[in-house]
Amino acid sequence: MTRHVSSAIALVALIVFGASSAWAQSPAAAAVKASPALIGSLSKEMGSSPEQAAGAAGALFGVAKSRLQADQFSQVAGAVPGMDLLLKAAPAASGGALGGLSQLGGSAAGLAGAASAFSKLGLSPDMVAKAIPVLTQFVTKSGGAGVGNLLAGALK
Repeated sequence: MTRHVSSAIALVALIVFGASSAWAQSPAAAAVKASPALIGSLSKEMGSSPEQAAGAAGALFGVAKSRLQADQFSQVAGAVPGMDLLLKAAPAASGGALGGLSQLGGSAAGLAGAASAFSKLGLSPDMVAKAIPVLTQFVTKSGGAGVGNLLAGALK
């Protein structure tokens, strides 16, 4: 009986400590693991770290989410493993003038917000133009041309 109790305690400790180390993982690191093919391609194209690429992808997918209807974005999300983690990896939006502009829903405001997020990640805002084709190609390959077109239209 004592042996079973101590084994159970050891098992619970292993689960708790193992889970806590997973919880301590940054959102970007978790996103890299959840979508390695996409993040690898994006990181290579931008010459960035995988964590920067995950944040960049999250920022651009966030723009798409704000521009697409919920059912359309769910199609895009279905084509991308770890979409929730990618969205969490994006830098938080600032509440300055840019935040106010993005609420207007204008095309320039959304991509300007992405450029701001890229800057927060230590990436050149010019990298937005390099990242969009990588994301749309990945989504087209994994979700089909129609889904890729949804994303491409949202990121124009």
